[in-house]
Amino acid sequence: MKKTYRTEVRMSEELARKLLYISAAEGRTPNNQFMFMLRGNIQYFERTKGKIPADKLAAIDLSAFETDAPEEK
Repeated sequence: MKKTYRTEVRMSEELARKLLYISAAEGRTPNNQFMFMLRGNIQYFERTKGKIPADKLAAIDLSAFETDAPEEK
């Protein structure tokens, strides 16, 4: 089973309402909608600035963000 990680996201009331609106319109949970948008943003970043090197990713300490919850699809 893959490890999952958790982080808190703070946002304005307007952004929260827009996230919930888009989530409902797209038939996704707010978390799944956020993950969908985040993946798109990462793809854009890598397309415009180059792929993030695997060694740089491996060097990032994720221990503060680990959780025991199963990964969402």
